[in-house]
Amino acid sequence: MMSLRTVTELLEDAAYPTTTAALVDEHGDVRIDLPNGEERLGDVLARTGETKFNDSTGAVHAVYGAVGAAAVGRVGYSDRDPAPIGTAGPEQLSF
Repeated sequence: MMSLRTVTELLEDAAYPTTTAALVDEHGDVRIDLPNGEERLGDVLARTGETKFNDSTGAVHAVYGAVGAAAVGRVGYSDRDPAPIGTAGPEQLSF
């Protein structure tokens, strides 16, 4: 199992230009360790559609855009958003 960062390095080392199908054939069984589970790289790439990648940047962006909800830590959570207007918001916590 690999982290998403390690999968990025794997894609950066692939030969380009390439296609989604070629990446799935070569690396599709790689399991990605995500904060809330895991996912096969082949399943993630399948969501990108049949695409030709001229370089690793396009492939990496496609994977980051296609990972499922398991890649998100706490859904809907942000400790940086201000409280909505008209609400008191969460109690401030001092560390």
